[in-house]
Amino acid sequence: MSATTNVVPAAGRRALSHERVVRAVWRTLLYIIVVIGAIVFTFPFFWMVSASVKPGTEMLKMPPVWIPSSLEWSNYVRPFQNLPFVTFYQNTIIITLLGMTGVLLSSSIVAFAFARMRFPGRDTFFIAMLATIMLPYPVIMIPSYVLYTKLGFVNTFLPLLVPEWLGSPFIIFLMRQYMMTIPLEMDDAARMDGCGWFGLYTRILLPLSAPALGVAAIYSFTYHWNAFLEPLLYLNRVELFTVPLGMALLNSRYSTDFGGTMAMSTVSLIPVLIVFFLAQRHFIQGIVISGVKG
Repeated sequence: MSATTNVVPAAGRRALSHERVVRAVWRTLLYIIVVIGAIVFTFPFFWMVSASVKPGTEMLKMPPVWIPSSLEWSNYVRPFQNLPFVTFYQNTIIITLLGMTGVLLSSSIVAFAFARMRFPGRDTFFIAMLATIMLPYPVIMIPSYVLYTKLGFVNTFLPLLVPEWLGSPFIIFLMRQYMMTIPLEMDDAARMDGCGWFGLYTRILLPLSAPALGVAAIYSFTYHWNAFLEPLLYLNRVELFTVPLGMALLNSRYSTDFGGTMAMSTVSLIPVLIVFFLAQRHFIQGIVISGVKG
């Protein structure tokens, strides 16, 4: 009897040891795949940084020169001497901050109405709003340009900012889904304390929706900082250009200055990288928030 009881635990230990080995092998393979994927996807970035400090003679060499023989820091200075990149960055910062503020404020108000208020046709209006996300931008591009031309908005920042203060369907959807997860008992408790709709929005829902606001702010910042097509349509004067338009102008006027182009590409990525690394948790959380069902 004792021999039998000794055999069973020994077999169990062997099975458990085998399972641990298999799990360790699969985890090691997973890490290897992730590392290889990370190297592949970050390869263009590292090449861009390397090219931004390469001498011109090493830029197009075959096989490629990965480590520059000398660091050409003048690549970072030359574009600022050729074009007003300081002005481009100022314009981009203004558009990004004002656009992000407008879209967060307007979208959060609309999301609050869809999430907490009860009125006839609420779901119909929400579905109609969501349907606008499916419209490709080229469909509304010409009508929008004609409208802004009639209003005298062309060659100003207004076509880039006014729509942002009227709400973004995606941000509205994102925040509405998050607000739907907040218990309605919070509303009842606030109303018992004398809170109206505005107080409920500013004192209860908005503070509790801070994670969704953070995700929306990150998305909005990235979108406005990298926007190219809309500034290209509405801004014709160089002094109004944003950084993406300045990069296109640099590439067209000084097409042989590869080092300067790579240097400006690197500099333009720095704000986005800073925002990402400071708030990468919110980027991941945004995937979860956008999947929450109301």
